[in-house]
Amino acid sequence: MSLFFFLLLCFSISHALPPPRGFFLNCGSSSSTNLNEIEYTPDKGFISVGNTTTIKQKDLVPILSTLRYFPDKSSRKHCYNFPVAKTSKYLIRTTYYYGNFDGKNNPPVFDQIIGGTKWSVVNTSEDYAKGQSSYYEIIVGVPGNRLSVCLAKNAHTLSSSPFISALDVQSLEDTMYNSTDLGSYKLSLIARNSFGGDGEIISYPDDKYNRLWQPFSDQKHLTVTSRSRINPSNFWNIPPAEAFVEGFTASKGKPLELQWPPFPLPATKYYVALYFQDNRSPGPMSWRAFDVSVNGLSFLRKLNVSTNGVMVYSGQWPLSGQTQITLTPAKDAPVGPFINAGEVFQILPLGGTTNIKDAIAMEDLLESIMKPPVDWSGDPCLPRANSWTGLTCSKDKIARVISLNLTNLGLSGSLPPSINKMTALKDLWLGKNKLTGPIPDLSPMTRLETLHLEDNQFTGAIPESLAKLPSLRTLSIKNNKLKGSIPSVLLQRKGLTIQASPENMPSTNKTAQFRVANS
Repeated sequence: MSLFFFLLLCFSISHALPPPRGFFLNCGSSSSTNLNEIEYTPDKGFISVGNTTTIKQKDLVPILSTLRYFPDKSSRKHCYNFPVAKTSKYLIRTTYYYGNFDGKNNPPVFDQIIGGTKWSVVNTSEDYAKGQSSYYEIIVGVPGNRLSVCLAKNAHTLSSSPFISALDVQSLEDTMYNSTDLGSYKLSLIARNSFGGDGEIISYPDDKYNRLWQPFSDQKHLTVTSRSRINPSNFWNIPPAEAFVEGFTASKGKPLELQWPPFPLPATKYYVALYFQDNRSPGPMSWRAFDVSVNGLSFLRKLNVSTNGVMVYSGQWPLSGQTQITLTPAKDAPVGPFINAGEVFQILPLGGTTNIKDAIAMEDLLESIMKPPVDWSGDPCLPRANSWTGLTCSKDKIARVISLNLTNLGLSGSLPPSINKMTALKDLWLGKNKLTGPIPDLSPMTRLETLHLEDNQFTGAIPESLAKLPSLRTLSIKNNKLKGSIPSVLLQRKGLTIQASPENMPSTNKTAQFRVANS
């Protein structure tokens, strides 16, 4: 994934707007800070793991002067969690400034994850060598009411620690980028540029959705300035009017050939949006007409552009290597072609998700036990390399939890009744902890084969409902505080091995293990 950067300087501020909707976190900080009229707040309420530190360097933007890093080597991922509106759409931006916080002078390489989908690899080495920060953006749809943004080590992280400086979760309008099914894909930013300028980045408040439009200059092309302003609300993506102020053009009758993005792209499909506006004053000749092609393939023929502006897009356009955009004027066109801005996103297929009932059950278990594994955050099963500690999940698109092994992790608390929602579970191993309370009704877990609850502090009677588990082969409940004997209906189950304390065995059999006859 290509990297984009912004200089360690504040952006320009042109006018005031209501604050954008979403969450804006100054990671690792204990106080809020203001950047371009946006208040960045401490991240403590959105994550419970990691260490914080300060970058001691002059002239840093405040959100770059602190960071949160994650040295825990056993954790499979470290997640920020946000309450969001169901079936909503968000732009997420992660910002990184290494600043040699660990004294190794070698920025770590690691993964970033959205929900159950691996987003990209984070590698800030090139930008750090230039004294610059790095940022990544992605547009996502959220089917539920929670959104997680996670960092995780990969094979290249080695002894370093993943880190993050700032995190933006910006709410978007339903109309924006609506040609992409965000229930099946995510849009990972490759490039967003305003053409012809070489000054400030366009951002909030000029772009009320806090997108960053990098200036893109090219001495091979003529640059002109528009004499009229567009109405952003006329465009699905609601681009800022400032992105149309300048642009590239060519002389009358000549094509405009633009190599953009200015770096080669991996072969896959992309969302491409191009923005145009006639720069002249309105009048009888205020229409520009030209064909648009991308890498020699027709993107749109006979495009007419007026001072009101127009957006041309493709929801799934194949690109590979260097991209060339060619604007070819009509033979009788009175003026040359013109382009103001563009966006390119890689279309990223969703990596799947955990079955909703399993996910809710695991969230309930997380709330019911003390000191759970530190990586119990984000999607429980996905990505598979970053599933929660103790979980084994199926390889289905909608993953099921098939094994839960939390043996000897020093857990306390209780088992929530909703644990029986995990109906694909085959093995439930919770032995050698300090769990208390009753054993809940597990009868809906018809695939459960082994149940280890030994060496805890469970209380109450041994449930007769355990006999309703048709696949159960091993039941270990010894060394608890359970009252009464094993129910006779359970003792009559064929093919079941029961391990229990002597006080819970029937009076005719006080051994610590009872194997049903005819097994």
